[in-house]
Amino acid sequence: MINLTLEQMQKQHLDDVARLEQVCFTQPWSYKSLEEELENDTAHLFVALCDDKVAGYISVYVVLESCYVNNIAVFPEYRRQGVGTALLKMAMLTADAMGTDFISLEVRKSNAEAISLYEKLGFEEMGLRKNFYRHPTEDALIMTKLFIR
Repeated sequence: MINLTLEQMQKQHLDDVARLEQVCFTQPWSYKSLEEELENDTAHLFVALCDDKVAGYISVYVVLESCYVNNIAVFPEYRRQGVGTALLKMAMLTADAMGTDFISLEVRKSNAEAISLYEKLGFEEMGLRKNFYRHPTEDALIMTKLFIR
């Protein structure tokens, strides 16, 4: 396990997070899109830092009683070291503290490692979105963790 700190994403993290998007996604968010998210009142963005370097980030929307994970990404050299788990736990704490009923996300049906992580954190498969992803086209599993109040 590496030494991580988690904090709200700030403008100084944008270059690294935009690069992370390019590394991880076939349809990455642009620098401008990420910058606009920092001004979005429903968006909550967090970075995981290792020695002051961005190791990963997560973006969630909290709207009324709902929380949705937009993106979670970890640089390859930091994977399987607890970064994704720490980011997702931060998002879950934020969602729970804001009184949401659940936190939900979509994941490529073939992404067994991510699905395993989500299941370990209490997410359950709740549905399927046909042909949700592009490049390549693939179905998405909808995974949700309910908060018991």
